[in-house]
Amino acid sequence: MLRCPSILARTLNVPSTQQQCTKATLPDLPYDYNALEPVISAEIMQLHHSKHHQAYVNNLNVALEKMEDAKSKNDVKTIIELEPALRFNGGGHINHSIFWQNLTPVAKSGEPKGELLQAINTCFGSFEDMKARISQLAIGVQGSGWAWLGRCPKSGQLRAVACPNQDPLEPTTGLVPLFGIDVWEHAYYLQYKNVRPDYVNAIWKVANWNDIEQRFMAAKPK
Repeated sequence: MLRCPSILARTLNVPSTQQQCTKATLPDLPYDYNALEPVISAEIMQLHHSKHHQAYVNNLNVALEKMEDAKSKNDVKTIIELEPALRFNGGGHINHSIFWQNLTPVAKSGEPKGELLQAINTCFGSFEDMKARISQLAIGVQGSGWAWLGRCPKSGQLRAVACPNQDPLEPTTGLVPLFGIDVWEHAYYLQYKNVRPDYVNAIWKVANWNDIEQRFMAAKPK
């Protein structure tokens, strides 16, 4: 059994007294690879899920095993050296696991409603203003990264935030992730080439507002 490092355990909501985890595994998609067409092609989805996400899972498991060994030997130097690999691959696994659930076929996308819509209007002015703000952040990411809609677990307010590389939102900002846009080139380049804005503007058509609403409600301040 592997002990989860704190940065991963916090995001997975593992209690401090139970910070043990089995090996990470690639989650199944809740739809077929072609289900998000024409917004995201089947080719992109298959490569993104079965190759890129799988690589994060594989590398995370290697890093976790090395971390467990280093901790058993009280090898502080190696523990410190492994933190970047855990952050990158653990973040990649966390981010993509949310991303797949955040998406749904166009016909099932819908729009926010109820308490979620009220919170969006309060924090951003309107649904369209929220989309514009998150899209602006996503398009403006230098290199690779993510744009997120997150909720503060203390105030309940919504915020739009960009994270570089595979930095996971909650461990790095304290915000609970509700919806993320992956702007690594592997997420869109085969279809949208270098025109990132077209991809970002299109992805809203497959946003799964039922999933986003469930995450919003689960992140209510306690």
